[in-house]
Formats: sequence, structure tokens, C-alpha cells
Amino acid sequence: MTPARSSLNAARRARELAALPDEVVDVLVVGLGATGAGVALDAAARGLSVAAIDAHDLAFGTSRWSSKLIHGGLRYLASGQLDVAHESAVERGVLMTRTAPHLVRALPFVLPLTPLVSRRQEALTRAGLRAGDALRAAAGTPRRVLPGPRRLSAVETRRTAPPVRGAGLRGGLLSFDGQLADDARLVTALARTAAAHGARVLTRCRALTLTGDGAQVRDELTGAEFGVRARAVINAAGVWAGGLVDGITLRPSRGTHIVVRAATLEGLATGLHVPVPGSTSRFLLVLPQGDGRVYVGLTDEPADGPIPDVPEPTAAEIGFLLDILGTALDVPVRASDVVGAFAGLRPLLDTGVPGETADLSRRHAVLTSRDGVVTVVGGKLTTYRRMAQDAVDAVAARFAAPPSRTARVPLVGAAGPDRLARLDAPARLVRRYGAEAPLVAALGAADPALLEPVAPGLPVLGAELAWAVRHEGALDAADLLDRRTRVGLVPADRAAALPLAESLVGAVGRR
Repeated sequence: MTPARSSLNAARRARELAALPDEVVDVLVVGLGATGAGVALDAAARGLSVAAIDAHDLAFGTSRWSSKLIHGGLRYLASGQLDVAHESAVERGVLMTRTAPHLVRALPFVLPLTPLVSRRQEALTRAGLRAGDALRAAAGTPRRVLPGPRRLSAVETRRTAPPVRGAGLRGGLLSFDGQLADDARLVTALARTAAAHGARVLTRCRALTLTGDGAQVRDELTGAEFGVRARAVINAAGVWAGGLVDGITLRPSRGTHIVVRAATLEGLATGLHVPVPGSTSRFLLVLPQGDGRVYVGLTDEPADGPIPDVPEPTAAEIGFLLDILGTALDVPVRASDVVGAFAGLRPLLDTGVPGETADLSRRHAVLTSRDGVVTVVGGKLTTYRRMAQDAVDAVAARFAAPPSRTARVPLVGAAGPDRLARLDAPARLVRRYGAEAPLVAALGAADPALLEPVAPGLPVLGAELAWAVRHEGALDAADLLDRRTRVGLVPADRAAALPLAESLVGAVGRR
């Protein structure tokens, strides 16, 4: 797949947007998070004409605020959601072995067996990890991709995870799950792959109203309003889906993460599972990112009230995370060590049953309104592909469309480990761009300054920003810093990189 076919940029947006009011597309997709971009790819790969729009940018909403994990469904086993657990394990295997092996890798996790972890909880967790490994096998994911779990001695635990407190440590439980290089990068790869199959991917286009045969849309860059005609409309707007279609009631679940420098947890190369006191199935996640940062977070807190464009973590949530983290570490992480924070809302379907959002099913739903708008809600990042497939299946009969192909369609940059290992490019670029990494690095041949980091102590290169403007649909500095890269998660890094980002967007705009 050549960059020319998959490239998204300002010029392509202008060209395709200008032609859209004069056409009737087969499928109009509203929302360009993981699910919406997945819907666009699924429909386009079946040979349907597609327009996919978003009021903001790729991965503007929930899809950039996750834990960056591709879960195998272990947690859903604990709550008895066997079908959801199996689906998660299958979709994890699809990503790791076929569609995005360049973006998803195996991440080892250690659960330290501190005095706060009872023998009973240890036994339950070990049984759960064995069940999770059985899920992996049932899903057909080989052990070379995801190794099996095992128990560690106290010495092994400290060697594997040096920051863990040694006093009273009985050992640890080692397990593996899938980790994304970046959730927003997955969405970008989906959108570009959809574009390569002919989909029109149009950001800064807000759906004002939806009907079964189209939408009234406003170009947020110019303010111009126009109609889009479509034979089928799929609403994949996530937590905002209920604002576009009547009868959709959601109970958003909030997840909050803090960002600390890797030096704060010196020597930590694995993830950590830290049990939440009073719960046998909830864990704080400590997630090294390989870019000098570590994310620490917890999901599934109820989120009541209005839905903001960008949720903000509260001081109480940050304090809660630090308190739980402190139960497992030799040296506590303090509030002054927190260099950034983020929160996201997951669009869980309200089933009318009272209780915590942590207890709601992660099964997704595909709903059709009276006037024919198909809405897909619920689910989670790991199962975006299956959600997209089911949504397109709901309209496919109108077109006599073939079955979904996306379980076999590699995303932009995908390649096997042997080929990736032979690429002439920095390892970090390979982890984020796969087979396209040499093309990103080559941008520095004409301008060596682009091979310099965009902020002190950060590995993100100027070439990555330039690539995002030319090929990944970035239209302004916020797109570059907050979504194509994650520089913006740390305000100090964002401020340092902002002048370069603005200059690169401006340079392309002047061409």
C-alpha cells in the first residue's frame, strides 16, 4: 500500500469535501474514533462508497484516552461475560498477528504479592490468569506472540520490577497482554487504510442532524453548511451518539490516568497490576510507554452530568491513583511527580439496571432508529473491528455487499516481525510506523533539523510532525501534538514543541 493512496492531508480534504454535496454515497459514517474509522474501513473494503466525518479530528474523543491496551478479556471472565471475553481474545489475536502487528506488542505485567494481597486473592488471580491463557489458546494466538503466565519469587519480582516494595513481598504473578504503541495511532492507521480503499475521511465536519438518508453538515473550518445524501447512515459518535439519534441512552464510564516521567519509577520495564483495596477484580494499571513516560490509571468510574469535549481529571481522582500506587512501591510517587493527566469517557449502553458502571456489560449494541439510522455503541477499543463489522452488516443487505474482510486486511504500515527487524530506520519509528518508518526517517534527508527531538528529553522527532501534516490528515498544531503524537499529554513538552508544530502546519498551508 503506497502512501499516495492512503495519504490524508488538507488538499485531499478540500477536494473530496467539494465533491461530496453533488454525490450520493452508499454509507455515511459519523464519528472518527476507532469504531467509526473501523466502520469506514469495513464498508470501503466491501466495495461500498463511503464518506466518514467527524466534528473535530481523528481520535479526538474516547479513542485517545484509553490505557493503550488491547485486552484479552480476562476481566470479563471474572464477571461472567464469557462471550465478551472470548470476543476480546479473538480480536486481540487479529490485531497482534494479522492487521496491526507493528502497533501491538506483548507487554509483561507483574502483580506484586504484597501483604495487602491475601492468599485467597492470590489464588483467585492465578486461576484467572490460567483462564486467560486458555482464552488465548482458544482464540488461536500462539505462545510466541503472548507467553503464558507464571509465578515469580520475591527476588525475581524485585529484579523484574525494581520500584516494588520489598518488605513483606511474597513474590509476584507474571502475565502478558497486548499494548498499543498508541491508541490514536491505531485510529490514524484505520482512517488511512479506509482512505486507501476509497473512503472519504473528512475531519472538521460536524453532523448537525441525521436521518436515514443523510445528514446536514457544517464545515467547521469555513462555517459553510451543506447536505450529504447517503443510502445508509451509521452513527459511531461514541459518548455523543445519543445527541444525534433519539432513544439512545448511555451511562458513560470514566477512566483517569496520570503521567509521570520514567525516571520517577526508575528501572521499571514491565507493567504493574496493583489491586484496588476492597476489590478482587479491579487493578490499577502502571504502563511504561517506552518514550520516557509512564501512565498510571484506573477505569470504570461513573461519569454523570454533561459530556465535555475534553474531560478533565479531578484532583481527587489523581490523589486516589497516587494512594493506590503507593501501596506497592518502595518510594511513593508524589503529586509533584505528576507531569500530566488525562481522562476519557467510555460509551456504555444504559440497560436500565441500577449499579456501578464497572458492572455494566461490555457487549456492544447495534441499534436502528425508526428512520433507519444505525447506531453502534458500547464495547471497547479492543473489539472496535467486530463492532464495525456488525454495524456494516446491519446495512449490507441493502447493497448485496459481501461479508466483512477486515480480519484479513492489514493496516497501513503492517508487516511481520522479521521484515520490521530488517528496516533501515530507528527502532522507535518502527514501533510507531511499521513498514513506513524508513519513509518518515527519510524526511530528515532534505531537512536534518527534522531528525531532532521536538522537546528536550522527548524522543518524538520533527519528522513525525512533518509526516503527520503530509500523510495523516493533521490540520493544525493540536492535531500534531495531541493526537498524531502524544507530546501534549505533558503541558511543558507541548509548550516546547508548539512553535515547530505551528511552523510545519503553516509551511504546508502556504504551498
